[in-house]
Amino acid sequence: MIRDFIGIGLGPFNLGLACLTDPIEDLDGIFLERKANVDWHPGMLVEGTTMQVPFMADLVTLADPTSPYSFLNYLKEHGRIYPFYIRESFFQLRAEFQDYLRWAASKLDNLRFEREVVAVEYSGGVYEVRSTGPGGERVDRARRLVIGTGTPPWVPPACRGLEGGIVCHSSSYMRHRERLRECDSVTVVGSGQSAAEIYRDLLADIETGYRLDWVTRSPRFFPLEYTKLTLEMTSPDYVDYFHSLPAAKRDELNASHKSLYKGINSEDINEIYDLLYRKRFELGEVPTRLLTNCTVEKAVDGDRIVLGLRQHEQDRDFELRTEGLVLATGYSHTVPEFLEPVRDRLRFDACGRLEAARDYSVDAAGAGEVFVQNAELSTHGFVTPDLGMAAYRNSWIIRAMTGREVYPIERGIAFQEFAAPEDGR
Repeated sequence: MIRDFIGIGLGPFNLGLACLTDPIEDLDGIFLERKANVDWHPGMLVEGTTMQVPFMADLVTLADPTSPYSFLNYLKEHGRIYPFYIRESFFQLRAEFQDYLRWAASKLDNLRFEREVVAVEYSGGVYEVRSTGPGGERVDRARRLVIGTGTPPWVPPACRGLEGGIVCHSSSYMRHRERLRECDSVTVVGSGQSAAEIYRDLLADIETGYRLDWVTRSPRFFPLEYTKLTLEMTSPDYVDYFHSLPAAKRDELNASHKSLYKGINSEDINEIYDLLYRKRFELGEVPTRLLTNCTVEKAVDGDRIVLGLRQHEQDRDFELRTEGLVLATGYSHTVPEFLEPVRDRLRFDACGRLEAARDYSVDAAGAGEVFVQNAELSTHGFVTPDLGMAAYRNSWIIRAMTGREVYPIERGIAFQEFAAPEDGR
């Protein structure tokens, strides 16, 4: 059987595609996922944490508000729509979002869990996707692929291979949380939302007996920019503008846009300060330090991990010893190894990154055969990992696969203009 497409990976982006393609009768696809269920950042489901985007940034609403797979329909089916309404917050609990994703997945019959893709080959105009799992190896065939395998955790070079102490990336924090709380010292490295949530979670119980340090190479613990005119940069208009720029200019802009998507929610920053204030009143001195402008230059194993830090504004080196280490250092996209057999069919830029066309396709022929989800930062900008733009991207992919605009694609929604006027005035 040759299908219209195969989706590889089942994070929110490909799950959203599954929901939006479900009612399209002339589009046949399946989705392969190596895990046993949808599992969205389980290591960061810290109690009480909320999403950073409003509930409308669900799997479907911004493409199809009438879809039965919406977050509001999830609430209605669970008898919680009125409590959510009375709560008066656009931001759902993070654990609630995870439950919503699994609810949506349970309603679809074309999701194949516990299927790990090991190779993709091309033969006779068809992509052959080889996967392993319960029941052994199998091959599924399709004319198109949608790659949504996510971005793996990034670990600073100095910290790779550490074996002493308790070391984890923020992506697995909840699995290591209790062991970290038993350490006599814990250090959190990073300055984004994940680092802030982990620091706050550990700070809440610091009186149980550990020292807690928070280290960042950034000059400050900067807030996420969330004003309305700035939010217009998370729009179709800005994606059009960004994609039209030369590659070097796009890279330059991405480096300057970190505060637009890698900062900390300002309420969380204020909550951390208030918690520090309370702890100092209750305990006297609080065994914690917040160190900015400090880069981890080296890390040495032992009964304690010795971090070699450099304060790069002063050009001064110093050491920090810690038993527990949490690396909230983000994620970085890599091209999945299973694509190696079809590498010659894909389009790469001068830096070896997949180069996505405006319609999110990366096949060298430009025929709309292979699409990517959350792998187009270099071509589409900082909105790439934004859940609020997922339905928009899926609308583009669906249009490319069907040849028609199944879901209306918004254009010209911003009040501001990002490019110079065409008439020069």
